[in-house]
Amino acid sequence: MLITGAVLAVLGIVLTAGALWTIRSDYTTVTPRGESMEPTYVPGHRVFIEKTGGEKTRKGDVVLFSVPDRYNGEAVMQRVIGLGGDHVVFDGTRLTVNGAPLKEPYLKGTEVDGGHGPYDVKVPAGRMFLLGDNRANANDSRYFSGEKVGTVPVTAVRGRALDDATMPTVLGLGAIVGVVLALAGAVCTLVGLLTRGRRATTPPPFTGYAGAGYPAPGVPPPFRRP
Repeated sequence: MLITGAVLAVLGIVLTAGALWTIRSDYTTVTPRGESMEPTYVPGHRVFIEKTGGEKTRKGDVVLFSVPDRYNGEAVMQRVIGLGGDHVVFDGTRLTVNGAPLKEPYLKGTEVDGGHGPYDVKVPAGRMFLLGDNRANANDSRYFSGEKVGTVPVTAVRGRALDDATMPTVLGLGAIVGVVLALAGAVCTLVGLLTRGRRATTPPPFTGYAGAGYPAPGVPPPFRRP
């Protein structure tokens, strides 16, 4: 019991600590306050963010970023439409990236632009062209055309939104399992200590008084002449 308890306790502590450390170092959550990313993310709903740098950013990702000269330096979420070298064009009707029409099932309604008007952007190296999913209510790269055609440096990325919360949920369950294992180990250790102490204080069984002239158990008494 002592060995089992020690193994379970150590395993539980390691599992709990590892899961909690991974959650804290690799993930965070944000709550959108604006409507720029509707209907994908609505105000007040918690969004899980994987902490990652801009070097891992892909087109189509929704990234959390912050730049000192926009949005009062606060972190905001927008979708990556183009990366360094991409040619993003809206001709007033359709949005294309490198000449190919962009499929956008995430848009609010069917509004591709929201009344802004045509634009033609060649994304500089190391930067991103970002748009909100609610184009009619998104203050995105379209409105900063004077600053490197509205693009944002990839170094501004603080993380990307997760499509689902599977991994954080699994890690949370791992932490719970670790706590259960640690408690089970503590119980096993306590039971083992109590059992060991009880054995140490139990007197040896009675074996007769063979040393005082009495026979040992199972040995017939010697014949004595009356």
